[in-house]
Amino acid sequence: MAHTQIPRKGWARQGKATRPAPAGCVACSGRLSGWFCSLGSAVLADFELATSIISLPAHTPLFSQGDDARCLFVICDGYLKLTIGWPEKKQMIVRMAGPGSLLGLYAVLTHGVYEVSAVFLTSAQLRVVERERFLEFLRNHKEAQLRAVQCICQEYRFALQDTCRLALAESVAARLGRLLLELGHQIGEQINGGEFRFPLLLTHEEMARMTGTTREIVTRTLSASFAKTVGFRSKTPR
Repeated sequence: MAHTQIPRKGWARQGKATRPAPAGCVACSGRLSGWFCSLGSAVLADFELATSIISLPAHTPLFSQGDDARCLFVICDGYLKLTIGWPEKKQMIVRMAGPGSLLGLYAVLTHGVYEVSAVFLTSAQLRVVERERFLEFLRNHKEAQLRAVQCICQEYRFALQDTCRLALAESVAARLGRLLLELGHQIGEQINGGEFRFPLLLTHEEMARMTGTTREIVTRTLSASFAKTVGFRSKTPR
């Protein structure tokens, strides 16, 4: 699968510009507590200097499983899905990622390859930093080192959630419920009463892959659940 080409030397905007460039990291109003971009102002300003902004249209592959991890990415705006495996054989959606997510951290720290493939579901803007520049940034800032460890722990928690969803939930409804809760915490916005609002960008087929069932069963389960609780049928894409 083709992937976005990031220049080895210098910085340039890649892909199709879809919106104006976002505010600088320090001034950004979308910084989320606990994510990498919630670093202190001075550290974040240094990180901003090491990065470049790129804009990409929807359905653009960012990187592919097995690619050399030359760059690390922070999503400023937009959503993507992370998958493992190959479409022509068997592929599993690992999770969705949205604003604030740090992509490629483990691969960059180990000088390895990307363990998953990343494809944008929407148009997006993100910051990209070359591996060596990011490692130098980490060496200079202990706060960033701690935040990087926290991000790796977060990835471990996401992987554990995947295992529990597939292995412990006995019914399809329970697995779908777990999935929606996970999406709420991973890419959602918390609103009044502790509820989460988030874009449901996955098709029924994709949700079926993440819950170990079929598209038809997902459609029936969602339709029945939504009709029972709020009186309307699911209108998510199939």
